[in-house]
Amino acid sequence: MKTRCVFSTPDLQAARAAMRAALDAGIDDEDICFVARDDIELAKIPDHRMTGRTDFVPSAIRGVACGGGAGLLLGLLAAAVPPLGVTLAGAGAAAVAGAAVGGWTGALIGSEVPDVIHRKFGGEIASGHILVVLDGSKERLELAEPAVARTGATLLPFHAHTALT
Repeated sequence: MKTRCVFSTPDLQAARAAMRAALDAGIDDEDICFVARDDIELAKIPDHRMTGRTDFVPSAIRGVACGGGAGLLLGLLAAAVPPLGVTLAGAGAAAVAGAAVGGWTGALIGSEVPDVIHRKFGGEIASGHILVVLDGSKERLELAEPAVARTGATLLPFHAHTALT
């Protein structure tokens, strides 16, 4: 499991310097991305460096898990009541149906909810700063954080586990 940390930089030049420091400290290229205001992202930041803006994927995964669990539970309860005639295969089908509905519902909801970085640092982004987001093991981040901070980037109060990276 990787951990995510976020740095704030005043402009794209500083963000690129922070990125180079992170690369030199051992952070993989695909584990570095930028977050900025729309006008800055569209004009200056390559697509592969931008993060997603919504909680689409995490919400869909939570929906699949919750919907599948609820469907399985209801299917097993129905199988336990003999007059209903539900078999264990029917309970499995209920779990699959619940996962499908949960995933769809979660994805729809998540497509409208800003991701955690946009929610927490919306003011920083709106002021024109570019955030440099690093994902890595605890050991690599312990090496990278001081190196990135030496470039003038400001470490923001955010450390979270990223199971999806």
